[in-house]
Amino acid sequence: MTVDIALTLLIIVAAMVLFATEKLRVDVVALLVLVAVGVLGLIPREDLFSGFSNSAVITVWAVYMVSGGLFKTGVADTMGRAILKVAGDGEGRLIATIMLTVGLISAFMNNVGAVAMLMPAVVGIARQTKVPVSKLLIPLAFASLLGGKMTLIGTPANILAAGILAEQGLPTFGFFEFTPMGAVVLATGIIYMVTIGRQLLPVREGARGKEGIDRLRGYVTEVLVKDDSPLNGKTLLESRLGEQYDFTVLAIQRANGDQPVPHRDTIIRTGDILAVESSATKILEAGQSLGLTIATDQEPDIDLFEPHDIELVEVALAPNSRLVGQSLEEAQFRERFGFTALALSRQGEVITQRLRDILLKTGDMLLLQGSRFRIDELQEGQDFLVMVPVEHEQYRLSKAPIAVGALILAIVLTIFTSIDIDLAMVIAALIMILSGALTITEAYESVDWRTVFLVAGMLPLGTAMAETGTAQYLADIVLDIFGPLGPRATLAGIYLLAALITQPMSNAAAIVLVTPIALDTAFGLEANYKTFTMAVVIGAATSFLSPVGHKANVLVFGPGGYKFTDYARVGALLTIILLIVSMIFLPIFWPLFPG
Repeated sequence: MTVDIALTLLIIVAAMVLFATEKLRVDVVALLVLVAVGVLGLIPREDLFSGFSNSAVITVWAVYMVSGGLFKTGVADTMGRAILKVAGDGEGRLIATIMLTVGLISAFMNNVGAVAMLMPAVVGIARQTKVPVSKLLIPLAFASLLGGKMTLIGTPANILAAGILAEQGLPTFGFFEFTPMGAVVLATGIIYMVTIGRQLLPVREGARGKEGIDRLRGYVTEVLVKDDSPLNGKTLLESRLGEQYDFTVLAIQRANGDQPVPHRDTIIRTGDILAVESSATKILEAGQSLGLTIATDQEPDIDLFEPHDIELVEVALAPNSRLVGQSLEEAQFRERFGFTALALSRQGEVITQRLRDILLKTGDMLLLQGSRFRIDELQEGQDFLVMVPVEHEQYRLSKAPIAVGALILAIVLTIFTSIDIDLAMVIAALIMILSGALTITEAYESVDWRTVFLVAGMLPLGTAMAETGTAQYLADIVLDIFGPLGPRATLAGIYLLAALITQPMSNAAAIVLVTPIALDTAFGLEANYKTFTMAVVIGAATSFLSPVGHKANVLVFGPGGYKFTDYARVGALLTIILLIVSMIFLPIFWPLFPG
């Protein structure tokens, strides 16, 4: 082992630890990897930032924009809802239809977007059919990962794998070359989930609005501002009720019947009834010092302080939400969105106290109170997924044919002309923007820039693995372990390596790390490099063992009411079954030793 190999391995281990612990964002970790590779001189200086101009990276952000156009014009939603209408109300049929639907959609748009688009509809279906939502959302997430294997643009990992081959001067994958194996993988996942998997799925109702309301009632108290209260004439901000007494003022009822929206500048007056969230101890303490008294000894009824146009709405924090990592207070939540957060559900726990100080995470569920006329704003924005489908959401339906045409044009250009996939998808993205199917702001917002920087930052590590001989070193280890058992066993070893590495990190990062090893292993066996690359692609898609394995898993975690162990219980056997299926079918589609 050379010094350069040792340093490269050290960077790989450090990156895996950082990915697994989630102490830093994935894109920050990738940039740290880039810096480390550069500072240590493991690759030529001119190649250090080549990832940002890499065709795979360009294709990734262009595909995100095209997916955004399909979303904003209602194309994917229309397709999804039409298919779901025929699902019926049987649990097995529902699971199969949902998985087939999201799988087909994920073949042409990013899988997180597909899950985000269909999840509110699936939650609504669960409520209508009385099927526990926990029986439907893991299948939804898993199918999006499997369906993404059906086309070149189905997931950034596919694009990246093809890009790595192209960089090494090897013939790469065509647009639909993934489809036969992808169809087998998706069908396997559906059959497994309808038969064995549904027995392993937990029976939980998830985070429901009603449950959130019921739990909330025990923490809400109505207090009367007495004549001698020092709060009279002060704004909510000046009152320091939150800082000193951990009060969250949910609503205000004036003596004259007015109901002003609680705001930092709202003035408190004598005779006001404040609906507050806090502990009993804090309420008694405030009552003694601030001239407050309990307004009623009855259980507080939220409906009493809801005007006719006020509703409770349940939302999940979207993967690309600007609020991730911020507290409600830092985000000025009430001022920005016009809603009051009443409760937060995370990992099955409903939190109602000190909400304003809690740092929000992807997948968090929030129970909000606000004007029903602003719910569509939540739905149309990039920060939330409204769990109850909003009927009046506005899609640019007139632009739908253009969006579909742009995608078809990109496919045609890729298959029948000499235009590469990166340029074809950029053309499609431009058509979306220039036609008005997608505004330029929406185009930028539709891109998961974390993934873009993750891929661009990790690519130099893949180059370093090749330049320093690290990939060959690890390939030799794989051959020493699995080689005596035959080439098919070695192929299985590559699959398992990718499947294991993808659990603590993104599948894109797993592709960058394992593909060079797979290529050197294939060359060492004088085997078909495409067969080994596809083993990596499929193995990297098996992010089934934990909610943090993929953003799609994180997204359904809260709404499904899942525990960490639920994913491993359902996903471990599926990973093994896909290994067996892959070892059977991969050599059929791509012979191990082509003649």
